[in-house]
Amino acid sequence: MTEVDKKDREIKNAPSILKASIWAHFGFYEHTGKHELDKTHAVCKASHTKIKYLGNTTNLRNHVRRFHSEMLTPATAASATAKEITRLAEAHQPRIDAMLSTLPPNSEKGKRITKAVATFIAKDLRPYSVLENLGFRNLLKTLEPRYKIPSRNHLTENVIPALYHETKAQVIASMSQASRVAITCDSWTSVTTESYVTVTAHYVSKDWKILSHVLQTRAVYESHMGSHLAELLSRVVEEWQLSDKSVVLVTDNASNMIVAAQVGKFPHVKCFAHTLNLASQRALKVATLSRLLGRVRRISTFFHRSTTANHCLKEKQKCLGLKNHKLITDVTTRWNSSYDMVERFLEQQPAICATLLSPEVRKSESDLCTLN
Repeated sequence: MTEVDKKDREIKNAPSILKASIWAHFGFYEHTGKHELDKTHAVCKASHTKIKYLGNTTNLRNHVRRFHSEMLTPATAASATAKEITRLAEAHQPRIDAMLSTLPPNSEKGKRITKAVATFIAKDLRPYSVLENLGFRNLLKTLEPRYKIPSRNHLTENVIPALYHETKAQVIASMSQASRVAITCDSWTSVTTESYVTVTAHYVSKDWKILSHVLQTRAVYESHMGSHLAELLSRVVEEWQLSDKSVVLVTDNASNMIVAAQVGKFPHVKCFAHTLNLASQRALKVATLSRLLGRVRRISTFFHRSTTANHCLKEKQKCLGLKNHKLITDVTTRWNSSYDMVERFLEQQPAICATLLSPEVRKSESDLCTLN
């Protein structure tokens, strides 16, 4: 194979004496200044590549097989000899080198797939180890066999940071259109006993839609004093360009949050749901009501802990025609969970009573009784 000639040079069709079907895709140039064909090289009509012509079509077929396999269609073989049909069939068989070729990572399609993988990890909160999961790798291989999955380092050092900066710019541009922005802040502890603070922004867009963005979740290694939280919130306001948005701070009634609002000079709105919960929890601590809730809580906890009792409860629900619902146990941070616990208990009371009276359950928990 030789160089590619200028594409504006005219390619003459092969003489009619050359009857092989492959000549539909090849021709010859004329000698310069003459009206004679230069038959030393055939010229590909698709790429204008000059190919050494030795009196047979082997070089031509090899060129088409390597670079223009889409030309080798069944229609091309309609007028071919038996030997040519065999060669065409072989050309349609997948080549090992073609199957093993990879999609260049800097290609547009490769970049789009890599960004989609990073977005999947970020939006669905997936660990980076998902890249090594056989099911995920099989999915990508099925969708695009040529795509090579990037390494963890490439994602953590390049793709994810780029996606973060792109998203951050979009969020800042969106918030810049709002006249006022409210931020909510709360501290929490992970299952590994590490302390974090999450800050979320809320505002109304120009088309009157309430939008919310989690601005950051940061580890807090110093104490959760109000002064420390005030400094953290001030850095958030500055980083996200909210200084001119009359930022309002919404938090729970914790004393450190109140101090943070005072030190940071933020207009402070205390969470209505948290205030309502504090008031409701005081009512739920009335002695008679507290004893009642304690008995219901003990029964629901027992059914969550005992596999035998839980299985027996399902059987009783089926016999009594009740819905197959699990019992609910309340938590102190949500007053309505106590309401849900009692409501579910009343719904399932016939099944609960029948289960607690059954011999297989009383054998392990004889002193547990239901309510009248």
